[in-house]
Amino acid sequence: MHAKSPRHPPETFTLEDDGVVPNNPVLSLVVFHDAIDLKGSAHPEDLIEKTFQRNGWVGVWRNGIYPYTHYHSRTHEVMAIARGRARVRFGGDKGTEVDLKVGDVVVLPAGTGHQRVTATADLVVIGAYPPTGTYDLCRGSKAEHTKATAAIPKVPLPASDPVHGKAGSLVKLWAAETQAATQTATESGQTAASQAAASAPSAPAHPPAALRRGEHAA
Repeated sequence: MHAKSPRHPPETFTLEDDGVVPNNPVLSLVVFHDAIDLKGSAHPEDLIEKTFQRNGWVGVWRNGIYPYTHYHSRTHEVMAIARGRARVRFGGDKGTEVDLKVGDVVVLPAGTGHQRVTATADLVVIGAYPPTGTYDLCRGSKAEHTKATAAIPKVPLPASDPVHGKAGSLVKLWAAETQAATQTATESGQTAASQAAASAPSAPAHPPAALRRGEHAA
């Protein structure tokens, strides 16, 4: 009963801002199927909680998943299925639905909309957050959206993967995505600056003769 070494790469999703739910402009939603081995455990909730805490994730909770779309603009979040099954929609009304079962772990970057679509009666979900985030609950108002789009890029990357620690694939994936986004932004800025310079009118090499003599129009 422990965190499994992933046999396959995690499933990732890029979710767009739909005007209501901002999602994350840089980081992917990451789903680790069969991430934690819970076979034979009489207390799977305890095992998941200890795994998250061992890897530095805090604010651990036990619950289900709300049936309405919501998101957190100032923190990332991890959720694992301890009991039962659920279909969860990520990204808002135009997002994607994912079936989750016991042992599955999903990591939501700040801004990611999520809601329960269907679930078994015995569903138990364990969640947690990186220590660098601040919990908030947004439900999709226009005022929330404006504030969220400003807050989301400021949320720090987690120092560790909630299941596999500092060497885990989440850390590497999100670091690579952040680096790629930064490089793209830099290149776009350089291109825009070059285009602006090329389109600017050139200054005359010398002032008119009248101005050289200090004359002015009558």
